[in-house]
Amino acid sequence: MKKPTAKSLILDLLLASKGRPISAKQAITACGIFDISVNNTRVALVRLSAEGLIEAAGRALYQLTEDAHTLADHVASWRSRSLAIRPWTGGYIMVQADKLPRNEAKQQRTRDRALLMLGFRPLNEQLYIRPDNIETCVADVRESLYRLGLEKTAPVFFASEFDSELESRIKGLWNITEIERNYAHFQKKMSTWIQRHHELEPEVAARESFLLGGAAIKHVLYDPLLPEQWTDTRARAEFLNVVQELDQTGQDIWLKYWESLDLKTASVEALE
Repeated sequence: MKKPTAKSLILDLLLASKGRPISAKQAITACGIFDISVNNTRVALVRLSAEGLIEAAGRALYQLTEDAHTLADHVASWRSRSLAIRPWTGGYIMVQADKLPRNEAKQQRTRDRALLMLGFRPLNEQLYIRPDNIETCVADVRESLYRLGLEKTAPVFFASEFDSELESRIKGLWNITEIERNYAHFQKKMSTWIQRHHELEPEVAARESFLLGGAAIKHVLYDPLLPEQWTDTRARAEFLNVVQELDQTGQDIWLKYWESLDLKTASVEALE
C-alpha cells in the first residue's frame, strides 16, 4: 500500500470527518504516523488553502471549501453506492465525448475521472458506454457526470439493440474476472486485519486502517457496478459489507487515538 502525501492525507482526514473540521495539531499528528515532517504538513495546509480546497473554520481549524465538496460528496457517498444499482433490461448509457486539444489536459483528466468513477469504458475514441443499471434514470447519470466534471456539451443518452457481435465486444470492455478476484482478495485481507488489529500498537493500527481502508474505498468508488447478468453480485455484496465493517473499525481506532492524545496533552499541561 502506497504511503500517502501530506496533501492527500489531510484531504482524506477531512473526508472521513463527515463535515467536522480538523485541527492543525491533528493533521500534524496524523502525518507524523506516516513519517511526514511537521514542516511538510504545514506547507501542505498552506498549499491546500491556496488551491481553494480547504479553509479556516476557527483558530488552527480547517474544513473543506465549497469548491472541494463536489468530488468530496461523491467520495463520501461510497457507503451507499450499492443502493444506486437497479435491474438491467439490456440497454446502455452512452456518452459522446470528442477528443480535446492538448491545452485542455486538465479537463481531459477531469473527464476521464468522471467517466471512470461511473463505470464507463471507451467503445471508440468518441463514445463511452456502460450498462443502464445505475441511478433511477439516464438523466440522473447525466447530472452526476456533469457534476463530476464532464463537459455539459457532451451528449449522454440511452442506446439498445446492438447486434450480438457488438454486444459481446461491449461486455469485454470490463475485466470481470479481475473485478471478482479483487472482491475476494480484499474481503479476505480486510477480514484478516479486522480479526488481528487488537494486537497492534495504537499508531500502527491507525496507520494500517487508514491505508487498507483507503485502498478498499477506492475500489468501491471505481467499481463499475455491473449487472447481475454479468458478475457475481453476492461476492460484491459481501465485499461491500466488509468494507463497511473496516470503515467503522478504523473510525473507532482513530477516535480512541485522538482521545489518548488529548489526555496526554491535558496531563502535560496540568504538570506545567
